[in-house]
Amino acid sequence: MLQRFTALYPVWIVASSVMALIWPDTLRWFSGPWVVWALSIVMLSMGLTLTVDDFRRLGKMPGAVALGFALQYTIMPLAGWSAGRLCALEPGLAVGLILVASCPGGTASNLITYLARANVALSVVMTMVSTLLAFIMTPLWCEVLAGQYVPVDAWGLCRSTLQVVVLPVLIGVFCNWKFPRQIAGVARFSPAVSVVAIIFIAGGIVAQSAESVIAHAGRVAIAVLLVHLLGFGLGYVIARALRFPIVSARTISIEVGMQNGGMAAMLARKHFASQPMAGVPAVFSSVLQTLVGSLLAAWWSRRPMDGHAGAHTARKPVAPVFEGNAR
Repeated sequence: MLQRFTALYPVWIVASSVMALIWPDTLRWFSGPWVVWALSIVMLSMGLTLTVDDFRRLGKMPGAVALGFALQYTIMPLAGWSAGRLCALEPGLAVGLILVASCPGGTASNLITYLARANVALSVVMTMVSTLLAFIMTPLWCEVLAGQYVPVDAWGLCRSTLQVVVLPVLIGVFCNWKFPRQIAGVARFSPAVSVVAIIFIAGGIVAQSAESVIAHAGRVAIAVLLVHLLGFGLGYVIARALRFPIVSARTISIEVGMQNGGMAAMLARKHFASQPMAGVPAVFSSVLQTLVGSLLAAWWSRRPMDGHAGAHTARKPVAPVFEGNAR
């Protein structure tokens, strides 16, 4: 029952967003500290699924991890800035698009990687690395790109990312290391709790600006879709051009193309309060990246890779969260 509930998280996100559009007062209260605490719960849940062995894997696949990290924090932020310009988004939406494109990978990418029969262990490690270093990369790109639209408090973004994203992940890893037996019993509920948290985050964001969301839905959807298509496409093409194996190229593609939308939503609410539409691209991102990733996984799962028949079973995938994951 819990697995079925978490697997349908895109449906719940769409449902909460539609409810927020029709009856905004039902979710308008979910803002400010509520969003911060909700994302902290999501990131703690991610940490509870990680182990010390995940860190040890860094030494076994440094090239692929380094390439994935580099592409994550170059292709996506630049794609976000370019798509905002191309679609002539208003400043608040453009800032939100840059913000979600500058965030680390979401843990939903681990599930998509599993479905695509790619390398789950590599996906988990790349998600972990991009998340732990997000306190540097996300504020940096936001200051460079979003600073063209509005003033950006880079240090504030850095501090919030450390407190709400990195610290909960590290606490989760520590607890899993010190109390593995106890955490094993709790961790099976954490994906469902994370999904509930993200449902409220998405609905709360939409409820704050329901009329504006309706007015700009088409243009925002096109811009967000373009960003994710560039991430998936260029991630794969560049990895193959550098002669990485197909299984690694597929994994890198998925990891680059999927973002932590929950983190973007939280940062938008906390640091761009003067731009109420800044959190909206994160909601569109959570749905569209999952749809594109799922279609890509279905296609790749039917195209076998010689010599990599068991790659997707390298590690049990992290349970899907928003990502989006929110990876």
